Amino acid sequence: MSDARKRVDALLAGVDEYYSAKVVEHGSSHRGADWNSKESQELRFDRLLEIVDAPEVPFSLNDYGCGYGALLDYLETRFAEVRYRGFDLSEAMLAAAQAAHPNVEPRNFVHDVALLAPADYTLASGVFNVRLETPVPVWQRYVLETLEHIAALSTRGFSFNMLTAHSDADRMRADLYYADPLFFFEHCRQRFSRRVALLHDYPLYEFTILVRLA
Repeated sequence: MSDARKRVDALLAGVDEYYSAKVVEHGSSHRGADWNSKESQELRFDRLLEIVDAPEVPFSLNDYGCGYGALLDYLETRFAEVRYRGFDLSEAMLAAAQAAHPNVEPRNFVHDVALLAPADYTLASGVFNVRLETPVPVWQRYVLETLEHIAALSTRGFSFNMLTAHSDADRMRADLYYADPLFFFEHCRQRFSRRVALLHDYPLYEFTILVRLA
């Protein structure tokens, strides 16, 4: 195993432990996913789902970092038919997701990212925020590599959110990653598609990027 792979495995193990502890402590709730409120969680979903071009048409979606399946619940309130599959690093999160959705086939919540198949859209909410003690350059490389994978899993488009580097300094935490929104906008424009949108106008300390591929 290469040193680079070992570094990635180590940082992901830390993220797994962090979120597993949250869902064990707080259960299937916004606090279990480390969000401040249900309202802010759903606002994030609204922004991410702006990637869906024709909401009245059935579509498939990968939930990259699905947690306990909150996005699946939200999708069911907004769309008539979505073919959903969620992936998460945390087995505790996936156990909570399956318990909260007993009628959903177990294969729709997967621990192995290799079990994700290409879908119309891939959404990633909050997966890039918690870097713990990982150096910023190492974490940024991991983020860029993950975006490559997310793009490869998406046929029509993908969206993701990140904490913004323009947050108030007194609210920023040392264990979180605050990204430059213009850097990631330009990276996505050059690497994936000219049809990129940057949403930085909603009342949270973050931004959302939409990348349309078709």
